Amino acid sequence: MGNLKVECLTLGVCQTNCYYIHREDSREVIFFDPADKGSFLYETLQEKEFQIKAILLTHGHFDHIWGVEELRERSGAEVYAYEGEEKLCQDPALNVSAAVGRSCGITPDHLFRDGEEFEFAGIRGRVIATPGHTGGSCCYYFEEDQILISGDTLFQESVGRTDFPTGSMSALVRSVKEKLFTLPDETRVYPGHGMMTTIGYEKENNAFV
Repeated sequence: MGNLKVECLTLGVCQTNCYYIHREDSREVIFFDPADKGSFLYETLQEKEFQIKAILLTHGHFDHIWGVEELRERSGAEVYAYEGEEKLCQDPALNVSAAVGRSCGITPDHLFRDGEEFEFAGIRGRVIATPGHTGGSCCYYFEEDQILISGDTLFQESVGRTDFPTGSMSALVRSVKEKLFTLPDETRVYPGHGMMTTIGYEKENNAFV
């Protein structure tokens, strides 16, 4: 096992989990899904002397991107998303921000491919495309530390809703079974909402799949 630390700030109207990860001996972080109040997120990490090296999105729904522009501007970090999610990130109708009265569209600086490996802040990870919650949802897997940032694909004893644009329950179930349940049982899963879980626990207890 590595020495990867996962820290969480939960905020916004949907109580979204905003994670940032770093090596135990480093102040450089990868930030996931800035849900809202990007300046607050930046200042909170600044107080702890953390430097954001990259902003990674699991998907483009409003409650995961409202803080992107402020955090990108304040931190200077670039934004990454899976290539299948570009249009939803940009379109307020697709990402549901228009429907909730606060239209937002963001354009990622870079688009990942499925299976692409990356390294930021001395941390190596891999993109796992998991369409279903949205057409371009993805998860981020850190094999050395057996950690998965799952966004709204997999929750503790649940999965993400699929009634918003580009969602598909059949695709989501297939993604979880074929892409996530093949990971080691010990893998710790950090979802976009709710409590941390493990792959092994979900294989035994998740009635949705």
